Amino acid sequence: MTKPTSSIRAVPRFCAWLAGIALLASTGCWAQDKPDCNRTYTLAFHDHGLLYAQQSDTGIDKDIATEMARRSGCKFELAVLPRARIWKLIETGELDFSLSGITNPQREQFAGFAWYFADKYALLVRKDAAIGKPEDFLRKDALRLGAIPSFRYSDQANKMYDKLAEQNRVTLTTTFDALFKNLALNRIQGMIIEPFDYPSFDEYKVRDQTVLLDFDDPAVPHGVIMSKKSVGAVEQEKWRALINGMLADGTVQRIFERYFPPKQAAAMVNAVNPAQQAAR
Repeated sequence: MTKPTSSIRAVPRFCAWLAGIALLASTGCWAQDKPDCNRTYTLAFHDHGLLYAQQSDTGIDKDIATEMARRSGCKFELAVLPRARIWKLIETGELDFSLSGITNPQREQFAGFAWYFADKYALLVRKDAAIGKPEDFLRKDALRLGAIPSFRYSDQANKMYDKLAEQNRVTLTTTFDALFKNLALNRIQGMIIEPFDYPSFDEYKVRDQTVLLDFDDPAVPHGVIMSKKSVGAVEQEKWRALINGMLADGTVQRIFERYFPPKQAAAMVNAVNPAQQAAR
């Protein structure tokens, strides 16, 4: 298998492979009310730690996408794109799907979601910033936050980000690689992260320089992102049913257990209530 490229138009890859494994899903309980596969769908990953690593073409989202193809029998053209670009293409209908997305009122206007996990956000901050809780970051004018364009977080994290952005205290970069390097070089003093980013602490040698400060927020649902312009309401419900099936039979948890200890994997996956899917 070749790695996804950075352009939707330049990704006619492993379609033959997907077509082969799709035959496995053509019978049995998945055959009823499966998504319509009369065309090839587009799906984009974003490079984000354990969710998807472009260099190795591996991650939780890659595994979720592979299972979506296997169960539905549909073909996908795959790409790796910046998160801001993904949201724009979802809005215009030029991209059908992405993964591990969170919602807000603006996104609800153009995207549907099928949740498959929920997690909490934390502030990774340099120890020499000398703060004890996230709100202290706002009180020290010299501190800068690093972020990726279009990323949103939990409620308290969003409020902190928005206030810092108003004060021109946010440094934007397009990759997590740049974020961690800026943190290590003290060009930024903090960044908002998820558990998928924790393995990077050692890679970028910031573990001893930093501390994690939790936000007082509940876990935020993440899911498959579906463009309302290109994936109709009836088809969205079929994809939600497919994801719910993956949750119900333990497939999603087994995928997460490839990357996290079983207890942590279960906490993230079990935080999603399949009954809530109908609300999206």
